[in-house]
Amino acid sequence: MQRWRGYEAAPGGWGRSVVTIGVFDGVHKGHQATIGHAVARARELGVKSVVVTFDPHPAEVVRPGSHPAVLTEPARKAELIEALGADVLCVVPFTPEFSRLPAEAFVHDILVEHLHAALVVVGDNFRFGHRAAGDVALLERLGRTFGFSVEGAPLVAEAGTVFSSTYIRSCVDAGDVAAAAAALGRPHRVEGVVVRGDQRGRELGYPTANLLTHRYAAVPADGVYAARLVRRGGEPLAAAVSIGTNPTFSGRERRVEAYALDFTGDLYGERLALDFVAHLREQRTYDAIEPLVAQIAEDVERTRRAVG
Repeated sequence: MQRWRGYEAAPGGWGRSVVTIGVFDGVHKGHQATIGHAVARARELGVKSVVVTFDPHPAEVVRPGSHPAVLTEPARKAELIEALGADVLCVVPFTPEFSRLPAEAFVHDILVEHLHAALVVVGDNFRFGHRAAGDVALLERLGRTFGFSVEGAPLVAEAGTVFSSTYIRSCVDAGDVAAAAAALGRPHRVEGVVVRGDQRGRELGYPTANLLTHRYAAVPADGVYAARLVRRGGEPLAAAVSIGTNPTFSGRERRVEAYALDFTGDLYGERLALDFVAHLREQRTYDAIEPLVAQIAEDVERTRRAVG
């Protein structure tokens, strides 16, 4: 898969293409259906498929301070989109200037002049241009003018629930990692670098990796979880994960701490990922060390069963 920074990166002599556009945070089942449809139609037409997305999240530019929790970091999003078979990932820098681009100019500059769209595939709720003035109906009218067609990808739902990034964020925020996984089609992942903590887990016999996450990362609600710890180039490890302020020891800083089962190596400085499998329990405060250690031992065994 080719990766372009900006639509201006399209090479000279670029032919026609099938284009789909969206933030695609999470690359959830709905996104997978949209991108998959674009990829399939491109193959049918014998042209390249282009996935256009944006960085940073448009909300942060349009309404500073409103950046939503990020379900997939850029590198992970690119991996997931590549796995769907896209030929090109075009990441458009979403600047204040770009946000003021009128809907008609958005279509002309990106889809016509640079990407030479033969077909544009978008979700039914797609909006574009300054103040999100453009919708699918306008896109279809402009397509008739500029010589491309438009196909809408229906929203994906199960049991009456429409899968969206907003819905998945709400699941993660509530600690319902099982519901988030159902909508994503895989476990929710949080990534970060292992930094030194208080070493308290080591003193209790359960040394933990203290994960420094991205400021906008979609970290699940406080609690204890079963997860898979993923190291670059290594086999996934079962991990019991504690998220919260460590109330038993009067902690104040919210942390993500993972105890990797059956692992004795050093993880400091490594960039890891945690794939959340199940919510085990809420955070609790203990009056003594012994019941805390006993609870951790139970958490570890429940993790072993949940992760398999």
